[in-house]
Amino acid sequence: MGKSGNIIELIDVKKIFDDETVAVDCFNLEVKKGEFVTFLGPSGCGKTTTLRMIAGFELPTSGKILLNGEDISRLPPNKRPVNTVFQKYALFPHLNVYENIAFGLRLKKIENTYADKDGKTIVKKQKLTKAEIDKKVKTALEIVDLEGFEKRGVSTLSGGQQQRIAIARAIVNEPEILLLDEPLGALDLKMRKEMQIELKKMHKKLGITFIYVTHDQEEALSMSDKIVVINDGEIQQIGTPTEIYNEPVNTFVADFIGESNIFNGAVVGKLKVKFCGATFDCLDDYEINQLVDVVVRPEDIKICAPSEGQLKGKVISSVFKGVHYEITVAIGKFEIIIQSTYTAAAGSTIGLRIEPDGIHLMEKVYTVNKYDGVITKNNTVEFGDGEFECDITQLYAGSHIDEEGYLITAQGEKLDLTGTEVTVEVDTHSIQMTDDEAAGGAQGNIISMIYKGDHYRYIVRTEENEEDYVFSCPDLWNTGDLVGIIIPKDKIKLNLKVTEEGKE
Repeated sequence: MGKSGNIIELIDVKKIFDDETVAVDCFNLEVKKGEFVTFLGPSGCGKTTTLRMIAGFELPTSGKILLNGEDISRLPPNKRPVNTVFQKYALFPHLNVYENIAFGLRLKKIENTYADKDGKTIVKKQKLTKAEIDKKVKTALEIVDLEGFEKRGVSTLSGGQQQRIAIARAIVNEPEILLLDEPLGALDLKMRKEMQIELKKMHKKLGITFIYVTHDQEEALSMSDKIVVINDGEIQQIGTPTEIYNEPVNTFVADFIGESNIFNGAVVGKLKVKFCGATFDCLDDYEINQLVDVVVRPEDIKICAPSEGQLKGKVISSVFKGVHYEITVAIGKFEIIIQSTYTAAAGSTIGLRIEPDGIHLMEKVYTVNKYDGVITKNNTVEFGDGEFECDITQLYAGSHIDEEGYLITAQGEKLDLTGTEVTVEVDTHSIQMTDDEAAGGAQGNIISMIYKGDHYRYIVRTEENEEDYVFSCPDLWNTGDLVGIIIPKDKIKLNLKVTEEGKE
């Protein structure tokens, strides 16, 4: 193991596929020996690609992967002390349980050292004996609690049992690291929950490093020592399950992990934040007047009499979820979700209380869209893979446009701004979208939507250069929708781009 005590390190790892898709970008991670680490994120976020690079099935475009301090970035899979368990178990249907587990052992060769008659040391590679294979298979079956199943055909086993056999086959070779790529995805809900417990037990028995891939937050929270939340090929947050749940670093993590109420807020005093029209005590210390995102978990909101609440609202619905009621409450233009063991009748008015430790503040990431742009011959501005009408007179105070379309400065100088490089700023409240994509100055697909109490925050990404437009909208659209982006002329702020020498 390296001096750092890490069994695996990923240093600035990047993976770009042949079609120039950036699957993983600037990925830095340290994994300690014996840890249970989970890569958690939505489909297509890069978690499986990262796992495949650790296994050696994919090579990083740049960066390093270290195993015990040694660079294995270009080492083939069969040379790495790593085994992988896939969602599709890949068991051999014509072999029984014993032969499935023993398959890799029969191919394996180990080095044995001998001394010949002259006393010289000779190293030979030899296959394992039948007794050695029997012992290893028996041990693996004991670990997965399937002793006595050696002669069973794999087709006679349940899904959970087949998954255990796949794990037994992976651990029988005694890898230093076990990689698990959504191994429970094909199981039903009850079996998944049982296997979560079994996997955690196996991890403790084996004492080796597990790196687990899933999009299921419950799996990640219940099994992991460390969770790596990934989105868009980048790490969003690394922490323990408790840290990830209670202290999300951004709105993506807060929205993806568990249920959340997310609001726009402002710090109005020392440990005081205002949101939903009311002021609350909080524990996060931010500068006064700073804009923040406020996260309140549904279980941290307490129902009380209307006169006793910090907020008062009308119940829209109350749905029984088995262990709690999920209650939706309207407070003016805001909607708040509550999880409580007590119900409330639809149409009734209730009070809501939130204690300081139930309020988590995060620095706002998206306050304005910024782009590099260029002025066209039509006095429009190109940016973000689109072209928009704009007011170019804001670039020069006191200027105006003459009949020929030239800009006349306050000093009477005539300027043709075609090709002029500018910086562009657009507020998140100034962008609109339309289902008539041709009507917009730019077009793209909705890649993210987060509900924030009285509106949704959307991210629309263009196809050509993957430019993002981040904005607020009260209407509900669907992720994946192709939309047009509309920005009013007076909402586009332009500035002349500053050169490296500091001159415009």
